[in-house]
Amino acid sequence: MNKFLFSCILFIGSFFLLSAQNQNFTLEEIWGGAFRTEGMDALHSMKNGKQYSVLNFDRNTRITSVDKYDYSTLEKVETVVSSTDLDEMKYFISYEFSPDEARLMLTAEMEQVYRHSSLGKYYVYDISTKNLVLVADKLIQEPTFSPDGSKIAYVFENNIYIKDIIDGATIQVTTDGEKNKIINGVTDWVYEEEFSFVRAFEWNKSGTHLAFIRFDETKVPEFSMDIYGESLYPMQYVFKYPKAGENNAVVSLHTYELASGKTIPVELDDAYYIPRIKWTADEDVLCAQVMNRHQNDLKLYFHDVKNSQTKLILHETDKAYIDITDNLTFLDDNSFIWTSEKDGYNHIYHYSKSGKLLNQVTKGKWEVTDYYGYDKKTGRIFYQSVENGSINKDIYSVKLNGKDKNKLSDREGTHEAIFSEDFSYYINTFSNAQTPYRYSLHTATTGEEVKEIVNNNKLLSQLKHYQISPKEFSTININGNDLNMWMIKPANFDPSKKYPLFMFQYSGPGSQQVANRWMGANDYWYQMLAQKGYIIACVDGRGTGYKGADFKKVTYKELGKYEVEDQIAAAKKLGEQPYIDEERIGIWGWSYGGYMSSNCILKGNDIFSMAIAVAPVTSWRFYDTIYTERYMQTPQENPGGYDDNSPLNYVDNLKGDYLIIHGTGDDNVHVQNTMRMVEALIQANKQFDWAVYPDKNHGIYGGKTRIQLYTKMTGFIDEHLGDKIEKEELKQVEIKG
Repeated sequence: MNKFLFSCILFIGSFFLLSAQNQNFTLEEIWGGAFRTEGMDALHSMKNGKQYSVLNFDRNTRITSVDKYDYSTLEKVETVVSSTDLDEMKYFISYEFSPDEARLMLTAEMEQVYRHSSLGKYYVYDISTKNLVLVADKLIQEPTFSPDGSKIAYVFENNIYIKDIIDGATIQVTTDGEKNKIINGVTDWVYEEEFSFVRAFEWNKSGTHLAFIRFDETKVPEFSMDIYGESLYPMQYVFKYPKAGENNAVVSLHTYELASGKTIPVELDDAYYIPRIKWTADEDVLCAQVMNRHQNDLKLYFHDVKNSQTKLILHETDKAYIDITDNLTFLDDNSFIWTSEKDGYNHIYHYSKSGKLLNQVTKGKWEVTDYYGYDKKTGRIFYQSVENGSINKDIYSVKLNGKDKNKLSDREGTHEAIFSEDFSYYINTFSNAQTPYRYSLHTATTGEEVKEIVNNNKLLSQLKHYQISPKEFSTININGNDLNMWMIKPANFDPSKKYPLFMFQYSGPGSQQVANRWMGANDYWYQMLAQKGYIIACVDGRGTGYKGADFKKVTYKELGKYEVEDQIAAAKKLGEQPYIDEERIGIWGWSYGGYMSSNCILKGNDIFSMAIAVAPVTSWRFYDTIYTERYMQTPQENPGGYDDNSPLNYVDNLKGDYLIIHGTGDDNVHVQNTMRMVEALIQANKQFDWAVYPDKNHGIYGGKTRIQLYTKMTGFIDEHLGDKIEKEELKQVEIKG
């Protein structure tokens, strides 16, 4: 260990007794839900600040209910509605209160459109009269209550409609919506995926106006996928997908006045992108965030619907790019809270309604990672940050003037909070590498725990029968940076033996895989591999998140350069350890991680002997505009950045064992990426393995798919990294003999 420069070592896992660990993990258990954690579903804080509601589902009776609980006692106060009370619908899968909490919107059916968007059948349930009203007799998108709860705006076939719940009348706001041409009120594919929102309309606070974004996709190129299904002939699915350097939808902002029925455009001449719209605290003032194509120039505009005047309030630029968030919060005086990386770290700022900076609320060489809200009674802001180390997340409060900061969370790990409406309480979700998710009630003033709500002690007891290897958190110095790392060793680890090393990473801009939190499904798979005699490691290299803007944005215009250099250097350094066999080092990843693992086995062919790439990008020329150009500019402007780090251009370097996997129904990273990679490998006369999953999307799941996929990957690892395990053990016996 002295030869290897680790720092800040955190060893976790002494909570398991090795004598009790005699059971091995299986893929059937991992992907069959055997280690599922208990949680709280669809939690909503009631307006009175004293109660909250959750969605409960009884797996035995299949009864769904919305139940209300008291914060102070955690006892159930009442059942707001149960599926047994509803004759028109046998069940519901989600709920939403109207702003006055007099009604509930219940979702009866849901049909996925893309990854985040869906169509559904929705009902409105009146809590006092117990009447149930169907919003529309068709599958609609994004139904949203008006502020007084009397109306619902929604989108059907790319047009906006408003239904009056009281008299049942429905009006059509837009009429020009047409598939693959014009979209009103919901986002196109690329906005949904990369700006992370679907509903592109907003009510003002009095319900007199509706603002919405219109997308003109006419000039956006189409992408088509064959859907094989079970029919005699495949179906071709065609949708608009702007690849890097190609045309985006032309967007425009509009306001609709309910009283007059008039729709008026909002003039925003420099709005190439409109990633966010929001009404301010003033019912007549709408704000819009607009960006240039490079996404390094962000402007915040205020638009007054009374006089149709638009003013520039805030203008922010960056030498690389600016990330869009949902943190913008308006106070009663229309001053606002804003987050920015402009001082090199993501922090909270307070601006006047005219855009004058009043105060930088948080400061330091650490990141604010989530913003929870502002309590106007106490003048305090609540947020999450990595001030206690970039692999940990804690909850804090601070006054609007930046003083009197209070750390509310205690145990080291990952804390997430949901606050009551009046900021009296919050429900904390805590986990770390040795503690599964635990939900508890806390006071917002001091963070003092009031009561535990849900724990996963049953899962902990179950896992005591398994052979668990602890995660070892550390940093590894690579290319002048201390990179976060975790490592899992076999439970019977013997430092005198040599083990194969299997590395995992994702590496995308701002991402994080090395975090002090509870296990996901892949972590159980790593435990299974450790039981088989592998060491598993994960390193977050340059370009990943929560260590400042410079560390994250160093990859700007050169995605895949520094990240790959770090993974290769880390693998080489780990291979120098006496207990790791430098000839048996593999790497894998999914999506961006698949792009990385492909590059690693090609550019690091003297280090990596095996790689698995699932749903990989193989050229950024094939990926969408918003994501790719944010980090790379366009291919026309930066051809070298695109081609110098594309695995397609390095297939001649392949020496090790390579498995590439893709779903043919992937609307995100198209199977085109894998097909082009396969053709390049064929023409280079390189041997490789590959698997294609018919009609499966970017997640490659459904039925037995995940078990089959991970069985295939495990077999590939065993064949190409583990085939020497037995030989190595025999060799060690001979040496000792």
